[in-house]
Amino acid sequence: MKKILLIFTLTLTTIASIVSCSSDDDKSGGGSSCTDGIQNGNETNVDCGGSCNACTATTLNGEVIKDTVLDAKISYELTGAYIVKSGASLTIPAGTIIKATGGTSAYIAVERGAKIFINGTSTSPVVMTSASNSPSAGDWGGLVICGDAPTNKGANVTSEVADLTYGGANTNDSSGSIKYLRVEYTGATFSNDKEFNGVSLFGVGSGTTFEYVQSFNGGDDGIEFFGGSVSGKYLVSIGSGDDSIDFADGWIGNGEYWYISGGAKAGIEGSNNGDDGNATPVTTTNLSNITVVGPVGEGALFFKEGGGNFTISNFYTSGVDLGIKIKNTDTEAAARVENGSLKINNIQFANASDGLKATDYNGVNQSFYTEGVTLGAGKGATSPDWAAGWTTGLDNSGAVSTENLAGEVSGSVTLNASVEYLLTGSFVVKSGGSLTIPAGTKIKATGGTAAYIAVERGAKIFINGTSSSPVVMTSGSETPSPGDWGGLVICGDAPTNKGSNVTSEVADLIYGGTNTNDNSGSIRYLRVEYTGATFSNDKEFNGVSLFGVGSGTTFEYVQSFNGGDDGIEFFGGSVSGKYLVSIGSGDDSIDFADGWTGTGDKWYIKGGAKAGIEGSNNGDDGNATPVTTTTLSNITVVGPVGEGALFFKEGGGNFTITNFYTSGVNLGVKIKGTDAEASARIESNSFSISPMQFDNPAAGFIQTDYTGANQAFITVGNNTGAGNGASTPDWANGWTSGL
Repeated sequence: MKKILLIFTLTLTTIASIVSCSSDDDKSGGGSSCTDGIQNGNETNVDCGGSCNACTATTLNGEVIKDTVLDAKISYELTGAYIVKSGASLTIPAGTIIKATGGTSAYIAVERGAKIFINGTSTSPVVMTSASNSPSAGDWGGLVICGDAPTNKGANVTSEVADLTYGGANTNDSSGSIKYLRVEYTGATFSNDKEFNGVSLFGVGSGTTFEYVQSFNGGDDGIEFFGGSVSGKYLVSIGSGDDSIDFADGWIGNGEYWYISGGAKAGIEGSNNGDDGNATPVTTTNLSNITVVGPVGEGALFFKEGGGNFTISNFYTSGVDLGIKIKNTDTEAAARVENGSLKINNIQFANASDGLKATDYNGVNQSFYTEGVTLGAGKGATSPDWAAGWTTGLDNSGAVSTENLAGEVSGSVTLNASVEYLLTGSFVVKSGGSLTIPAGTKIKATGGTAAYIAVERGAKIFINGTSSSPVVMTSGSETPSPGDWGGLVICGDAPTNKGSNVTSEVADLIYGGTNTNDNSGSIRYLRVEYTGATFSNDKEFNGVSLFGVGSGTTFEYVQSFNGGDDGIEFFGGSVSGKYLVSIGSGDDSIDFADGWTGTGDKWYIKGGAKAGIEGSNNGDDGNATPVTTTTLSNITVVGPVGEGALFFKEGGGNFTITNFYTSGVNLGVKIKGTDAEASARIESNSFSISPMQFDNPAAGFIQTDYTGANQAFITVGNNTGAGNGASTPDWANGWTSGL
């Protein structure tokens, strides 16, 4: 789906642009406000200065009284009725997203004599949805369009919702063009008898284009035609709280390629007039290539209130217990069945539920339908090809909204797993702020060293992935490679032997302090890919960098995949790491230094360019305090590795390692003979590994290159390492990549 520019600073109560604009800057449109001509009602606009490209939020409500064009670069919030008045037009370009609040008071309506042009595309539809962080059916009204075409309710009728006049004598009336539109969480309720539908078409004429439209999880009907003559092609209704697609009141349009699934009541409800089943003009339609996937409470088709003149061909149903419902007390509908006005050719009842009834009609004419084999809307019960990319809730939808991330988080912000985020710059959680990323969220980064996610000291991040739905931060390139973007940087207040108030190597944030128990949040089931953007040979991003992060932080089930530098690195601090995976790192796979005092358990490492694990104390002073001190257990390193399964350097530290499995390495433990502080720790028994297994050693294998007196710091013995030796551990299944 489309790419929306959403560059923002988020707080508890506001969304504002991070772009600072002077009131003296030129506005788009030759000096007028960049919102001029966008809407004409009562609205709150973000005045963006130079161009509208940095606008992040504009509130919609009121009346459109002149031809108006929205801007796909702007995130719109619908807070009330937004009505296109007769004689005016509203154009909504591809990719525009409108988020609604306000229940029954929030809807978009087009008066008779007005026009709407919704110009979505298959890859960039227009989306009208709920603004709620936990959206549900009925969050807002919906889209209402009124025209001048005939209905059997008469002319100059008042619409059930929005209180607009519709109906007339112009069959060819045009209310504009609607293509590639998705409406979600509509159906706000006034009463049991008065509810919004996803899209309501009142007396809309045949001059109107209505194609590629989806209603998703609406509280009432998905799409409803109230008379008129407009046709509907390529329609999708998923999860409606009432009927999925409904037509009545003398509708004389046609329908082709409708895909319906999961409605509460009828898949299709077709009727003539609830007050007079014989009212004219009589509902008359030809429908073809229809799929209804059950269960449906009132049949795949409910022919009622006089029904009408229906010819339906290639009607596929799946999982329904009632195919065609016709109330036997509906004398006008029954009369039309008997005189052949209802004809269904080639209806298939696939995957029928127990007790299927093709119809509950018990009249004389039982031949108004013929069974056969059909593909319905294109692929039977399977999502049709024409629905790919712009819909949601289908197997081939691909309809994940896309928004850009950049700027600062200063309040509590929660991302949305149904949105695919594009990281186009630095996205920094400021001290006192928090960022929550739910399971299944995907963030795609572009921009090299400029694109990274960082958490300041005093801020928190909550990455709430699961084993079946991890959070993924990856490259936005079509041909991703290591170094495409920065990575994740977290800064805390725990001690390091670099001191307090140190500046991080990347992101230029302050870290380090005295709070061993400092809490930077919780990171679980996270995968970072193609990180490691490079400033210079000495300054590169890692997959995940933890600077002075405290033991109150949870850091579990984290993978770095194909990073350009180190996979995961601990720069001091006391946070522990459990269930870590590093695959294909361009430098060391997992690295710790600067007085790290956390522990590690169950690490699986494969294919790093240099050391599997690099453990050190301080590159400037090998005896700096606090000394790196750790207990590691259940470790697997699968080679080749250029600098050993473990590189103990720069003073090393106090290491106790148990159950260390290696496979295919040519060097087990590397220790520079010139590193006096590291050697002293080996000689004082501050470094021990037991047991360590060297499976499938490479040609020329060396257990260690250490030449000092103490050669007993390694005890060789069999173990299973991270769980399954060289094979993928069970705990890594499902959420990792490259295993």
